[in-house]
Amino acid sequence: MSNKLRIAVAAGIGMGFAFAQAAHAQSTVTLYGVVDAGVTYTNNQQGHAAWQFTSGNESGPRFGLIGSEDLGGGLKANFRLENGFNVATGALGQGGRMFGRQAWVGLSGQSWGALTLGRQYNATQDILGNLQMSSYLASYATHPFDNDDIDNTFRTNNAVKYVSPTFGGLQAEAEYGFSNSTNFATNNTWSVGLNYANGPIAAGAAYARMNHPASSSDGAVASNNYYSSSPVFGANLANATRQQIWGAGGAYTYGPATLTLLYTGTSFDMAAGGAVRFNNYEGSLRYMVTPALMAMAGYTYTQVTQGSDDGHYNQVSAGVQYLLSKRTDVYLNGFYQKASSSIGSAFIDGLNGPSSTTSQVAVVAGIRQKF
Repeated sequence: MSNKLRIAVAAGIGMGFAFAQAAHAQSTVTLYGVVDAGVTYTNNQQGHAAWQFTSGNESGPRFGLIGSEDLGGGLKANFRLENGFNVATGALGQGGRMFGRQAWVGLSGQSWGALTLGRQYNATQDILGNLQMSSYLASYATHPFDNDDIDNTFRTNNAVKYVSPTFGGLQAEAEYGFSNSTNFATNNTWSVGLNYANGPIAAGAAYARMNHPASSSDGAVASNNYYSSSPVFGANLANATRQQIWGAGGAYTYGPATLTLLYTGTSFDMAAGGAVRFNNYEGSLRYMVTPALMAMAGYTYTQVTQGSDDGHYNQVSAGVQYLLSKRTDVYLNGFYQKASSSIGSAFIDGLNGPSSTTSQVAVVAGIRQKF
């Protein structure tokens, strides 16, 4: 090989490496996930005590891909594909979907915000979900039946979402989910919200509306990814012709302690007539005992009404979480719920069945690893 040819080949290889490094610097794809499992004890599940292996106690098990490509001029292309699964069985979650938690693609810019298209969370989930106790405790801390959906009973299909840049700690969000039907107003949804974070203060307010949800499998709120058939005052929430969710809350952090207050309301207009309405009032205190040990306790009062029927739930939730490393933690949580006599049976959300009495206790211990 001549010297000139050697020089040309070396230059070509060098330019190839330089190009690959530049492309790598401008585009990233990250694999991430959570694996969470443990054992749950319930004192009364349909009249019997139960010990059960449970998956996804503090976090829904998942793995996903998130990617970003720098298009220049501050513009980026982004995507996320996120799968949910059951650790106990390996089965797919979210109705057997491959990427049932999230699947979207979009563009973002520092000066104008982000626009994403696909299966996504709505504004109430994005904004109010971070203020709920179940963000830090097991999902059993969720409000009864997850009536306000901020623990993600369902996701929004066919969705277009816009999130604004942050101005002085304030950020706005709006989302619309298409029905994908010639009947435009059947199984569509929209939501809006405002989020504020500045120093020790975090606050948010949001509203969401679902029109004829679960009336088809391909609409914005799919029929195989909505509420369960558990009745409240004899009404099946899965048969709602319209659902509205609204709420507001805030958190204040002082040193190792964070106090959070949250209110949410939900109204289900039923196909058989009338409406079932929930009002959830929650307060919680989170305390970092050490950088590795967190303790949390809170109380939720939920009022339920349907016509002249009126009832309520009282629930106390508490737990500790210990970090074995930055990626791995162990936890122990306990829950007690008391339902009014008009409700009839206590039913801590996430358990396999209601109590045969007006009270129910659940305790869960487990381990979670993030990657």
